[in-house]
Amino acid sequence: MNFKTQLQQFLLLIFTIVGYAQHHNNDQIPIPTQAQLDWQNAELAALVCWDMHVFDGKFYVQSKARITPVEDYNSFNPEQYDMDQWIKSLKDGGFKMAIFTVSHETGFFFHQSEATPYCMKALKWQDGKGDILRDFKASCDKYGILPGVYIGTRWNAYYGIHDFKVQGDNQFAKNRQKHYNTMIEKIVKEIFMNYGDWAMVWFDGGAHGPEQGGPDVLSVFEKYQPNCLFYHNLQRADMRWGGSESGTVPYPCWGTFPYPSTGAGESAKQEIYANNFEMLKTGDPDGMYYMPAMSDAPLRGNGGHDWFWEPNREQTLFSLDNLVSKYYNSVGHNTTLILGVTPNPEGLMPAPDVKRLKEFGNEIKRRFSRPISTMSGTNKELTLKFPKNQIINQIVLKEDITQGERVRQFILEGKTQNGWESIFEGSCIGHKFIHLFEDMELKAVRLKVKESKGTPQINSFEVFNINNI
Repeated sequence: MNFKTQLQQFLLLIFTIVGYAQHHNNDQIPIPTQAQLDWQNAELAALVCWDMHVFDGKFYVQSKARITPVEDYNSFNPEQYDMDQWIKSLKDGGFKMAIFTVSHETGFFFHQSEATPYCMKALKWQDGKGDILRDFKASCDKYGILPGVYIGTRWNAYYGIHDFKVQGDNQFAKNRQKHYNTMIEKIVKEIFMNYGDWAMVWFDGGAHGPEQGGPDVLSVFEKYQPNCLFYHNLQRADMRWGGSESGTVPYPCWGTFPYPSTGAGESAKQEIYANNFEMLKTGDPDGMYYMPAMSDAPLRGNGGHDWFWEPNREQTLFSLDNLVSKYYNSVGHNTTLILGVTPNPEGLMPAPDVKRLKEFGNEIKRRFSRPISTMSGTNKELTLKFPKNQIINQIVLKEDITQGERVRQFILEGKTQNGWESIFEGSCIGHKFIHLFEDMELKAVRLKVKESKGTPQINSFEVFNINNI
């Protein structure tokens, strides 16, 4: 065997070992799907909540709404209805995704359905030809917003469905359950086939499957919307609830999870709902499944918790400072922030809400659009040096999560006139980590990755002075 042949075989062996090591390493780090990447890149998502009880003039009581059919569904008469106004207000707020409640607890469906009479066809409004879901999808496309759809199957006051089920164990209940399950499967198929691609689907309170006596929505989803984000049933969850409706999660909050689904209520594993849903809030750095968290809260949640519009409740709008704080403690903790917004009975997003959303969008843009310095890299130590001393009070880190969450331990340091000083010691970076701190006059800032799974992939390392923008 000549030297050239020996060298070729040696190099082939090396490449094989390296390839195996990379493949083995990637096997240990869950990788997000494109739908999950889109979800985390959106960072801000709006849950647009509308249902029949917005129009009844009564204060919404969830426990009552779940068991009481709507008295008069033709009270739905939004005389100033303007879908573009809704979606433009979200665009101005910096939202990149919007999710519409095509159905909620009343059981009414805001689209043209062949599967149920309790839908837009039943209304006098627009001569029964209206389709809110169609308008929502078209407006999202117009304004460049990723569209999502929220489908309520767990409660349906019109059909008498409570917690997935028709009450009772007689033949009537069994026949009714079979009818309901088939109807829901047809409705889901309509929504998935007739409106183009969706970025995500959200089943309200989860979706029981045939194993639990419910409709088979997962197979319909996998057939007609395979590239969409699925949330969720007992078999699968592509994201997870963040454990509260505060719009925040604690730090650290990992994008990985030890189970392929989270369950809902009493169907959740004991380990998941223990300690006030701690596992949902923190995730698990060694989890086998990529399942990023959301941080959700209604925009009208200050002294109330209004997911749906109520009269004379403008005082419950979160202040700008509160919303900014939520952003730091949600997006800045590796989750997507979902804010619940709700149009009024006239069919418009309320003016105070529109104003607050725009203020929020402008402030986030102001704080994050002009870094003093930025870099990326794969070294375990990255240093940003400044031509002259700079006042620094904010650092933003991002991993390239197409390669998974690799960083396990890191430290941020600033170079003062007395040398290097610690700014922050942390663990999770993920899609985005934001650290806001008191002003420091610095010559340089460095990131030192102390521990990682494989080579760290730092997509962005940015420093800011948010008071000088």
